[in-house]
Amino acid sequence: MSFFIRGRKENTAKSSALQNINKKKVSKAGIKRAPASGGALETKLKRRKKHKETNEEILSDSEIDSDEAMGKVNGNKEDSESESEEETAQEKRLRLTKEYLQQIEFEEADKNEVDGVDGVDRDAISHRLREDVLEQAGKLQRKVAQDYERPLLADVRVFRGHKLSVTCLVISPDNLHVFSGSKDCSIIKWEVSTGKKLFVIRGGKKGTEETHKGPTDHVLCLAMSSDGRFLVSGCMNKLIHVWNPTTCELVHTFKGHRGPVSGVTFRKGSSQLFSASHDRSVKIWNMDEMAYVETLFGHQDDVTSIDAMNRERALTSGGRDGSARIWKVIEESQLIFHGHTGSIDCVRLINEEHFLSGSDDGSLALWGVMKKKPLKLVKNAHAESPGNGCQATTDEAKWISAVAALQNTDLVASGSRDGSLRLWQCGEDFKSLTPLFKIPLLGVVNDLHFASDGSFLVAGVGQEHKLGRWWRLKEAKNCVCIVPLAKRTSR
Repeated sequence: MSFFIRGRKENTAKSSALQNINKKKVSKAGIKRAPASGGALETKLKRRKKHKETNEEILSDSEIDSDEAMGKVNGNKEDSESESEEETAQEKRLRLTKEYLQQIEFEEADKNEVDGVDGVDRDAISHRLREDVLEQAGKLQRKVAQDYERPLLADVRVFRGHKLSVTCLVISPDNLHVFSGSKDCSIIKWEVSTGKKLFVIRGGKKGTEETHKGPTDHVLCLAMSSDGRFLVSGCMNKLIHVWNPTTCELVHTFKGHRGPVSGVTFRKGSSQLFSASHDRSVKIWNMDEMAYVETLFGHQDDVTSIDAMNRERALTSGGRDGSARIWKVIEESQLIFHGHTGSIDCVRLINEEHFLSGSDDGSLALWGVMKKKPLKLVKNAHAESPGNGCQATTDEAKWISAVAALQNTDLVASGSRDGSLRLWQCGEDFKSLTPLFKIPLLGVVNDLHFASDGSFLVAGVGQEHKLGRWWRLKEAKNCVCIVPLAKRTSR
């Protein structure tokens, strides 16, 4: 608008002069051509007035074009200056690469207790870079299983505090604390180093869900975000509770499942939560917004277990439908795997491309996401001679009730209703499964977790299975067992 206003002000004098000249010409013409009618004169005046207005608009448009041209020139100068000041994509990549290499050098120097980064072995840095690439691709398999010594039963520490069977566990990201859930509706926060109970979230009576701030039914699953901000529990009464892990205060309650919540897990490095339920569905929640996102359907029976890593995917087991599934959230598709003859009750991701599963038929299976059948299936995994091919009897077929994996390594573990833990070594390309050693425990192993640094294995043990009361071992203790894992000393 300023251009138009300025153009009209500047042409005011010109317009008035033209009007005076036109008036004089009209008056002279009227004297010479007296017979001309008034209508013809008005027509000429209108034409001249229209021509005058057109000239005024043209003048203003030309000024606008010139001002716009000047503005473009100035704008181009400013853009060129800003572009010269901004960092290019190539320069940014180079800067981030240098920072990443410097971080690795400092970490390796601290690890090897070297003064300064100059003393760091370059081969160690290149090895670390190769591992990072494989980890991003989901194919990393560190060879660590053979480095561990057989744990001594006397070194196993037992934490007692639950009145009924321990059903689920989760380890804090810093490996300093363990949270355990139980059939007594309580959640206990333990200190790993001392075994001290730091906090107890006590359960309430059934029917008091609206007034009691906490679980009022069996706690079936626990999960903790990788940044340590949220602790999440799933209960038999279809509710998901969100807790502050530091203060153990209730933050939020999610409702939506129509059956018991059998599994919860966080996508690593994010606030995305996956939950599985006996209503045959998987739900996704946003923890930053404390909001429901979507529901995934596909299983034909109770979803019994769930796990996730860095990718926007979730791994689930479908119980009696005999399938394990990987849900590709972005692609809105799923991969389906079959191989067990019984109910698949537990699954764990080893890396982004491989996972482990256990079944109530006593078998243990290794899988690759590119094949629908197991890469390796060990029948009667908890029999006295695992994989011997003999026909299993009722006593020999030990229900695999829990599995665990030290992520991105070749070390995995399994637990059974016979109360024993077994550690296994995954072979090259995950095509074999070799037993390492057995750790006897008294009771049903309902859950297993490795510490992120592989320094210990924690087991949730109870007198009963977490989902029922098919049997009860009276001599067993409801407890949390910490199994220390020590590496062999190099000679």
